[in-house]
Amino acid sequence: MSTSDLFSSEPAPAERAAELREQLNHHAHLYYTLDAPEIPDAEYDRLFRELQALEAANPELLTPDSPTQRVGGRVLDAFTPVRHAVPMLSINTETDTEPSGARQFDTRVRRALGLAEADPPVAYVAELKFDGLAMSLRYENRVLVQAATRGDGEVGEDVTNNIRTIGQIPLRLPSDAPPVLEVRGEIYMRRDDFDALNEKQRAKIAAGAKGEKTFVNPRNAAAGAVRQLDSGIAAQRPLSFFAYGLGEITPPEQGGPAFDTHYALLMQLKAWGFPVAEQTAVATGADELVAFHQRIGASRDQLPYDIDGVVYKVNSLALQRRLGFVTREPRWAVAHKYPAQEQLTTVLAIDVQVGRTGKLTPVAKLAPVFVGNVTVTNATLHNEDEARRKDVRVGDTVIVRRAGDVIPEVVAVLPEKRPEGAEVFTMPRQCPVCGSDAVREDGEVDYRCTGGLFCGAQRKEAILHFAHRRAVEVEGLGDKLVEQLVDSGVVKTLPDLYRLGFTALASLDRMADKSAQNIVAALEKSKQTTLPRFLFGLGIRHVGEATAKDLARHFGQIDRIMDATVEQLLEVNDVGPVVAQSIRTFFDQPHNREVVEQLRACGVTWEEGEPAAQAPRPLAGKTFVLTGTFPTLSRDAAKDLLEAAGAKVAGSVSKKTDYVVAGAEAGSKLEKAQSLGVAVIDEAAMLALLQA
Repeated sequence: MSTSDLFSSEPAPAERAAELREQLNHHAHLYYTLDAPEIPDAEYDRLFRELQALEAANPELLTPDSPTQRVGGRVLDAFTPVRHAVPMLSINTETDTEPSGARQFDTRVRRALGLAEADPPVAYVAELKFDGLAMSLRYENRVLVQAATRGDGEVGEDVTNNIRTIGQIPLRLPSDAPPVLEVRGEIYMRRDDFDALNEKQRAKIAAGAKGEKTFVNPRNAAAGAVRQLDSGIAAQRPLSFFAYGLGEITPPEQGGPAFDTHYALLMQLKAWGFPVAEQTAVATGADELVAFHQRIGASRDQLPYDIDGVVYKVNSLALQRRLGFVTREPRWAVAHKYPAQEQLTTVLAIDVQVGRTGKLTPVAKLAPVFVGNVTVTNATLHNEDEARRKDVRVGDTVIVRRAGDVIPEVVAVLPEKRPEGAEVFTMPRQCPVCGSDAVREDGEVDYRCTGGLFCGAQRKEAILHFAHRRAVEVEGLGDKLVEQLVDSGVVKTLPDLYRLGFTALASLDRMADKSAQNIVAALEKSKQTTLPRFLFGLGIRHVGEATAKDLARHFGQIDRIMDATVEQLLEVNDVGPVVAQSIRTFFDQPHNREVVEQLRACGVTWEEGEPAAQAPRPLAGKTFVLTGTFPTLSRDAAKDLLEAAGAKVAGSVSKKTDYVVAGAEAGSKLEKAQSLGVAVIDEAAMLALLQA
């Protein structure tokens, strides 16, 4: 042994091969036998390829029990073994996930067939590579007699009773089907069915059911359903099936069908009642394979089920026989995968981000990993409940998924790799941006920052809401201008708006002198407002226009509202416990009260007075919908009158609507009111109701 060997951190090839065999056998057992995978497919494939490369470079390391020498899997003791009449072998995987991988396969096929460049292109069948469980369906005398899993490729598991529960699988074939027919295909679960199943599982867990769990992915859920010992339970799992090939079949000389091409075979299976993926197509030559790979890749995330690649097969069955097999794989077929959508990585930290509306979202900071064709360093944990449900902790090894443009998320944790002392995640009770209280209301999953007028994360949203035409109204203060003002640091809180001068505005990009003068004038004009508009403009959660008017009417002064107890707030018309607590929490934040005081100091004023006497509310409890153009009133004016009389003004018509007030050019709301039998009145009739 050399001195360099003593200090080398790399294991010897024999040691590494033994280590890889042990890992692959362990993960194959979890995947194929227990349906409880710990690592994503991409990680398994990486380990498998490493072992293949080691054995190719060191043939003496190749052992009969190497995972590279078998398909994988073991028959569960609970199921009867089934020896396949025709082995269910796997196909080679093209490791180049780019479209060029299709060209490489075509080149290999043409070379194996001895074709010159001038010879015609080879015809292929291009199919989807489903992420499910391989299945063999055996029919004798046109009746389904056996369904078996792949198992180790030679011997599988008898799961006939469970497969009979899948409605897509015919139990009896038409009279033109051969006496013996084995159909090969994939059992899978649609994404919407998977989501619905997990919802039911979560409900069971919440109800205290023992032994229940949610599933990591549709493949895991489908495999678990197939291997249920109780077919009654399997029948409750929403499984589907696609056919893609044949095993044993009565030969033509004994009356069986004769096929020239794989595509003709698939179309016959479809005619006999088996589902065949509609995307399956004949592709002639490398260019059409590339086009298929790109087309399916672009629509992959819109498919109702998971795929991890596409499959190319030489269409001519005669050419398939000519090409034959290499060890365990056919030369005439290849699986061309897409970039992995799931990978393993490590959680470096869990940060909390604050959104524009104050929502707090935990985000896992990850060791960089290439997944879904991009390098991912962050993954959302959605909310505290979700982070707790998945039990994600700093230091954990996790499976990260990214599909298309979807925000990366942590799918599952590998608890056996968790470092000692890793702490359970807890959402902070103060906003990490401004320090205000973070609260979660009853019935909600999200924590929210209560410092809406002060919090830097909510600055833009708070300013835009304050300047809205139904609030304080600052004409011309739109999204782009607010973005410039905030991003440049000119405006940090609402009072800063009223400290803006012409020079500061005119110095902004694309801001002409006239536009700057108009904004200054609009800000000056907005100083004269009303108490309801001002209250609404503060952006207090759950306080809309109608509630702001009720608060102003009831208390008369802003200071009384800011100092009101929850009990006093509950005395206001239509203010319930949630709204009352939201108002109290908002004004309990010193930052928010300070902003109100500074706005008053900047000259923002409104009329105040004594609390209004309880005026008659003739339309209390009634719901109105406004549509069309009225003769004398604007839509806003009509809404103000109705709300002052105690009515609720809704935006859409339903069975609970009492009146639809229709003006000229009324549209679909009028039609819906008529179809539901809701009373339709005009402006005059509405005014009459107000005076009643």
